[in-house]
Amino acid sequence: MTAAPPSNLHVSFISRILSGVKKPMQTFVAVDGECAGPKVCPLSQVAAGMVVSIKRLDTNAETADRLRELGFCEQQRIKLLRRANGLICQVCNARLALSDELADSIFVEHIKG
Repeated sequence: MTAAPPSNLHVSFISRILSGVKKPMQTFVAVDGECAGPKVCPLSQVAAGMVVSIKRLDTNAETADRLRELGFCEQQRIKLLRRANGLICQVCNARLALSDELADSIFVEHIKG
């Protein structure tokens, strides 16, 4: 009797444990670089030049604490300056580079201005 291959759920669970960044479980829609509708979307889907407010850090506790120490905390306004080989954001008058994977775990809401 051979063992059954691991299910996608099992593989996903192991990947989440091994990674500092959780994968979003929900699909989000961005239209013209803005979050569509009243919901939040990952920072990775926002267009350069947009100002957004951080709503949720969907990472492990250690990564979330480090992001907060750097100024990436809930309700903080940030501006996405550039999207190339990762993202460059302006937060608290400083520029911070983020990987695309980490930006997938930072959920933001567009600030109408």
